[in-house]
Amino acid sequence: MDQFISAFLKGASENSFQQLAKEFLPQYSALISKAGGMLSPETLTGIHKALQEGNLSDVMIQIQKAISAAENAILEVAVIGQSGTGKSSSINALRGLGHEADESADVGTVETTMCKTPYQHPKYPKVIFWDLPGTGTPNFHADAYLDQVGFANYDFFIIISSSRFSLNDALLAQKIKDAGKKFYFVRTKVDSDLYNEQKAKPIAFKKEKVLQQIRDYCVTNLIKTGVTEPCIFLISNLDLGAFDFPKLEETLLKELPGHKRHMFALLLPNISDASIELKKHFLREKIWLEALKSAAVSFIPFMTFFKGFDLPEQEQCLKDYRSYFGLDDQSIKEIAEKLGAPLADIKGELKCLDFWSLVKDNSIIAQATSAAEAFCAVKGGPESSAFQALKVYYRRTQFLNIVVDDAKHLLRKIETVNVA
Repeated sequence: MDQFISAFLKGASENSFQQLAKEFLPQYSALISKAGGMLSPETLTGIHKALQEGNLSDVMIQIQKAISAAENAILEVAVIGQSGTGKSSSINALRGLGHEADESADVGTVETTMCKTPYQHPKYPKVIFWDLPGTGTPNFHADAYLDQVGFANYDFFIIISSSRFSLNDALLAQKIKDAGKKFYFVRTKVDSDLYNEQKAKPIAFKKEKVLQQIRDYCVTNLIKTGVTEPCIFLISNLDLGAFDFPKLEETLLKELPGHKRHMFALLLPNISDASIELKKHFLREKIWLEALKSAAVSFIPFMTFFKGFDLPEQEQCLKDYRSYFGLDDQSIKEIAEKLGAPLADIKGELKCLDFWSLVKDNSIIAQATSAAEAFCAVKGGPESSAFQALKVYYRRTQFLNIVVDDAKHLLRKIETVNVA
């Protein structure tokens, strides 16, 4: 970021943005996670061109458009499977809900889903998981199934089984593929299989061998029904951090469009340090884009006073990060109840809850910096751009790092209780 801001300052002062444009793509590529970023190739090209031309207004507009698209993306996920396979449990897990929560999907060993049922994510109402009827029930037949459930509306399909995948599953997958949509085979209840195998063969039991047998059985069965090179994800809805769920997350993120990729990353549960870091990666990209947008806006005299990163915006930013990582007030209360610990004790361990302690600085240097910032904002130009870009970048990064550390801290406490 420092290198890019330096290039921005130099390019703006010399009224030449060629070097800045040259730095943009490599810097962005290095920043995004291995799962990809939120900017489409067309948007990247547009921003690069605007930087080459020194068109800061267009840079600002394109970045804001991309961020708005990511924040307002609608994501609809279809979950398909026969009764008792773990459809509803998978939906609840992805929504971060227990089976007994008021808004959870019905869980049962009989067909509880007789029609398609939408379940909104509790924090992201534009993300909807659809619990679809099982294809093996008397109520539905494979030939007309996708038309009946309105397959064109979904971004991707998760086909679930707790044993072997059926011919109907294979036929569905082929129809989904023919329609240009993505599908993923998920084998659930792997933890139960391991438990039963270990109990039946305590001496010969080898976890990795059993998992490979389950995977090979599913793959062989799907190949026999006509699916070429099927990829199977083995998961446990009771322990998402185990088995293939992290791999499923990464695969989905890679294959979603950029703006929907960002939204999906935010809703992923905090199941491990790796999942928290993955979410952090996506937010670091957004911070970088926000800083670049702020630099472009602040080049114009007085604009910082209207669109600057002031204290109310900073406070909202911290609240958003807390929500993304499950550290909002309601989530903390639920975690305290789960841990059987006093709420005040849990809150006392978290640094992200006290906004003013994070931003308060009464030093002479801080006061002088504030005066210099105001002076530069009046003039505009490269100094104002650099000031605001660095302010946005470092303050947002500060908040993000603190929230991530707190999220990992609570994850450790939860894991300790679960083990005990």
